[in-house]
Amino acid sequence: MMENQSNFIKTIMEEDLKNGKHDTIITRFPPEPNGYLHIGHARAIITNFELAKAFGGYTNLRYDDTNPSKEDEEYVRSIENDVRWLGYNPKAIYFASDYFEEMFNRAILLIKKGLAYVDDQTAEEISKTRGDVVTPGIESPYRNRSVEENLELFLNMQKGVYAEGEKVLRAKIDMASTNMNMRDPVLYRISFAYHHNTQDRWKVYPMYDYAHPLEDAIEGITHSLCSLEFEDHRPLYDWVVRETEMPLVPRQIEFGRLGISNTVMSKRFLKYLVDEGLVDGWDDPRMPTLSGLRRKGYTKEAIRAFILGTGLSKVNSEVDPDMLESFVRDDLNNRAKRAFAVIEPLKVTITNYPEGKIEYFEVPYHQDLPELGSRKIAFSKHIYIENEDFLEEKPDKKYKRLSLGNEVRLFHTYFIKANEVVKDSTGKVIEVLATYDVATLSGSGFNERKPDGTIHFVEASTAIPATFNFFGPMLKDDTSLELKERFNKDSMTIKKGYIEQTLLNTPNEEKYQFIRNGFFNCFYDKKTNNHYIFNEIVPLKRSYK
Repeated sequence: MMENQSNFIKTIMEEDLKNGKHDTIITRFPPEPNGYLHIGHARAIITNFELAKAFGGYTNLRYDDTNPSKEDEEYVRSIENDVRWLGYNPKAIYFASDYFEEMFNRAILLIKKGLAYVDDQTAEEISKTRGDVVTPGIESPYRNRSVEENLELFLNMQKGVYAEGEKVLRAKIDMASTNMNMRDPVLYRISFAYHHNTQDRWKVYPMYDYAHPLEDAIEGITHSLCSLEFEDHRPLYDWVVRETEMPLVPRQIEFGRLGISNTVMSKRFLKYLVDEGLVDGWDDPRMPTLSGLRRKGYTKEAIRAFILGTGLSKVNSEVDPDMLESFVRDDLNNRAKRAFAVIEPLKVTITNYPEGKIEYFEVPYHQDLPELGSRKIAFSKHIYIENEDFLEEKPDKKYKRLSLGNEVRLFHTYFIKANEVVKDSTGKVIEVLATYDVATLSGSGFNERKPDGTIHFVEASTAIPATFNFFGPMLKDDTSLELKERFNKDSMTIKKGYIEQTLLNTPNEEKYQFIRNGFFNCFYDKKTNNHYIFNEIVPLKRSYK
C-alpha cells in the first residue's frame, strides 16, 4: 500500500503536517454522476484514499452533480458500488447539490463585490470574444452593469424569468489574462432540467470551475487532487476560494493520468456503445468500466496492485494492456482454484474400459494452496478432450498431444492411446477410439513409457454444459477511423463446452484456472437463469504447441 511508497504528493502532505499547516489530511473523490467509473478513475480513487489513509486521515465521496441534463440516479448508485468494491469506505458521502444554497449566496457576494456580472451574450458570442493565446479577449458590453442590476438579473435567472441560454453569470477577472480560464469565466447558466437530488428547485446551476473549489472548501478538504488538465484551472480555483471569502482554503495538486493503449475511456463514447446496444450495458466485460472488469473477473486486489505499481507522476502516461493483465494473472495465480473445462469438445471412447463404470480420483484444487481443498474428478469409458488436443498425424517431435498410435497422460488418471477415428460426412473427426493402460494410473509408481504430453479431460456422463465467453480488443487498431467506426463487432466470441461435475452450483464471480485454458470468472446471467457462463479473465501463457 501507499504507506511504503514515496511520491511527490505524499511529500507535500508530509511537509504540510510537519509545519503545522494541517493536523489531518482530508481528500475527496469527486466523480460526475454522468456514467460508470472506468479503469482511469481507479488511479484517482486509489490515490485519494491511500494517501489520506497513509497519514491517518480520511476521504469523502462527493458527486459533482452540477449538470442535471446528463446525470442519473443509476450512475450515483454504480459509483458508490464501485468505490466500495475496490475496498474503500468514504468517511462521508456528499453531493455538490448539498451546497447549492451556499454557492448561490457566495455568487451574490461576488456580485456585491463587483466581481461578477450577468451577461446577455450567447455562448457563441462569448466564445468568439474570448480571444486566443496571443489575442486578448473583448470585454462584454454588459460587463459594467451596476451591482443592483446584476443582483436583480441573477435573482430573476433563478426565478425562471429567462430562457435557457438567454443569460449567464460571469466572473469579472481579466479579459487580457494569458490564462484563458481567467477571461471572465461563466459561473452560472440557466437550466430547467430535472435534478435527481433537488428536483426542480433550481433554475440556475453552477459551472464546475466555480462549484468544485467551493465544495472542497466547505468540506475542509486539505489537498484537492486532480488530473493534469486542471493545472491551468488552478489560478481560477484559488481565485474562487479567495474571493468568495471561504474560511478554509484547500490546495489543488495535479497528477498525470494513466491511460491504456488502444483503450478509449471517454464516457460519451462508452455511453454511445451502451445506448446503441453494441455492448451488453455498462458492465459488459469488454468495457473498461470497473463494473465491466469485475464482471470479466478482474479482482480489486489486482487493480489496486496495478495502480500502485505504476506509481504517481506529474506527467500523463500510457501502458500496454498486457501490463494490467500481468497484475491480474499474478493475483489469480495465488487465489484461483484449478479445475477442468473442455471448451471445444471432442468425444473420446476408451474401448477397453468397462461400460457403465465410473472411477473417482481425489485431486487438489490448487497444488500449492492446500487450504483451497480438494475435489473428486470422474473417469469412465466416455470422456471429452479439447478438439485442438488431437491430430490424426503427429506433425513433429515437439507436438505434445494426442495423435493416432501415440499416448498421452490424462491429468491425474491414466495413459490413453489413440487407435482409430470416426468421421462425419465431411471428413471431420467427431470421435477418437482409444485404449487405456490400467498400470499407468497417476501416482501408482514407476512407468518406463513416456507419453506425448499430458492433457485434461471431462468425463462425459457427469459433465455440465457450459458457455465460455472470450473477449478481444473492443476497438480496431485503425486509428484513422472515427471512434464509432472503430468498434470491433467481433470482439466477443462464444463457445459451448463442458465443465467438470465438481463445479455444480459454483458461486457467482468464483474464479477458476481451467487447466491449460486460462483464468475464468463464473457469471450468473439473471436474464437466462444460466449459472454456467464463464468469462475469460486472462489467458495462460502457453508453452506447449
